Amino acid sequence: MASISFLLKEPNATKVTPIFAFLSFDGQRAKVYTGLSILPKQWLKADQRAQVRGYPDNGTLNDALELAEKQLLTCYQNQRAQGMLPSVEVLRAAIVPALPVPKPAPALSFWQHVGEWESQKRAAGLLNTARTYATAIRHLREFAQTTGYAVDFDTITPTFGDKFTTYLVEKVRLTDNTVSKVLARVKRFMKWAAERGLHTNTRYTQLRWALREPDVMTLTAAEVAHLAALSLPAGGYLDNARGLFLLSCYTGLRYSDLVSIQPQHLHGTTLRLVMQKTRDVVTVPLRAEAVVLVGQLLSGELRPVANAVLNRYLKELGQRAELASPVEVVRYRAGKRESETLPKWQRLTCHTGRRTFATLALEQGLRPELVMKITGHKSWASFKRYVNITADVVSREFHKVYGGGA
Repeated sequence: MASISFLLKEPNATKVTPIFAFLSFDGQRAKVYTGLSILPKQWLKADQRAQVRGYPDNGTLNDALELAEKQLLTCYQNQRAQGMLPSVEVLRAAIVPALPVPKPAPALSFWQHVGEWESQKRAAGLLNTARTYATAIRHLREFAQTTGYAVDFDTITPTFGDKFTTYLVEKVRLTDNTVSKVLARVKRFMKWAAERGLHTNTRYTQLRWALREPDVMTLTAAEVAHLAALSLPAGGYLDNARGLFLLSCYTGLRYSDLVSIQPQHLHGTTLRLVMQKTRDVVTVPLRAEAVVLVGQLLSGELRPVANAVLNRYLKELGQRAELASPVEVVRYRAGKRESETLPKWQRLTCHTGRRTFATLALEQGLRPELVMKITGHKSWASFKRYVNITADVVSREFHKVYGGGA
């Protein structure tokens, strides 16, 4: 009885390598060159076949391997029927491909796979996510160009992490919070690549950087009411920016979700839609003011603008509304605390609306789990970054329960 196994000539090579057939029979073993070759990272050792997922052309290669196995076994059986054992030359001559086997597709480079990763998010409509990926990729490319470090699947290790984070802090001057996010995106890419069989490196999981979340800034209920009552030219760009911002304050929706609202999402005084970032379905009850603004958005009276443009308008709006109470901005860089004090309007962005909603909802007595259900947060750890319960509110609520106070 004969058995056949297929092995690579150079299983650890980074270029195309030949595939050999090993025929075991009657206490002997013959090594036969099949005339086929493959990139080692596309080879499934346990199956002794080429990986088809992600490499559809390898289906033809697997067919050729199946044919070679049949031809070798048939040759052995015919030789034994004649009372002989087949020689290597006879076995080699028995392998005749029925069809030309395409040359293995050239391996995509690390950077090409990185581009593919980003493009998939864009194709899925996750433009904001794709932009954050593009930023991380830019930092990675510039690091490789500046330092000469050969960034590849196998070189993303803790040593790489030390060099990369030093570069991000000292050269790019990123805060600890941003460095942590960049590393997280690199790890996300490496996991994506591993799931597609592009590498077997597991040391990338050891990349670490201390995350120090910045202080959360929100508006008070009085400030939101003041913005809503501010006299502005009807239909102007600031009036439009105010409407979009207030709708975020009233619903807790991210800007990307807010501007994607369609008539089919509105059910009476409730919105039900799929969040752009997470693809989770959320149900958002609408207060009276929000119902009006949603109607204006659907009618075209409220006009979506680019996120960066809206942020610029909001700072102008906040300045006009005299939202000038001092806010300390604290950042950490390489573990060192940096702070500056700014008027509140300078820190006003469209995301402030989502954070304001979460904070004011809790202050008004809505249970945390209900607020999280509306905002789409799945854990308290991620939700708490949106909450800014002030010392005044803590004192007021404490004395409401226990008495005392002014």
